[in-house]
Amino acid sequence: MDRFVSRQFPTSTLVGDEDRLSPYVRELEEYFAGSRREFSIALDLRGTPFQLSVWDALLKIPYGHCATYSDVAQSIGRPTAVRAVGTAIGANPIPFIVPCHRVLGKNGALTGYRGGLEIKSVLLQLESNV
Repeated sequence: MDRFVSRQFPTSTLVGDEDRLSPYVRELEEYFAGSRREFSIALDLRGTPFQLSVWDALLKIPYGHCATYSDVAQSIGRPTAVRAVGTAIGANPIPFIVPCHRVLGKNGALTGYRGGLEIKSVLLQLESNV
């Protein structure tokens, strides 16, 4: 086990445990190799009830498909909360696994992605090779 000091939590010590991380690494490698379409690893998402509802909606967007911010807002029963949905998507702590890259602007345009629009485009391209 390796120990790291976190910049975000300087009084805490992060412990790297390769055995515990290996399922996550394996599933991400399979995803990027194009052989995994759904993740089965355990998630411990923490956020506001609204954020959790948005992230849950993202998890329901199938591999190779896209939705708009409006679609997500509609799916959680908050059709007028499109901007708040965008904010919650921007706070997604685990992109790729909670697939915020699958959310597009109303006109289908690539919009806001914390990793940058180039990465969003690459992920969508990866998933379009279904």
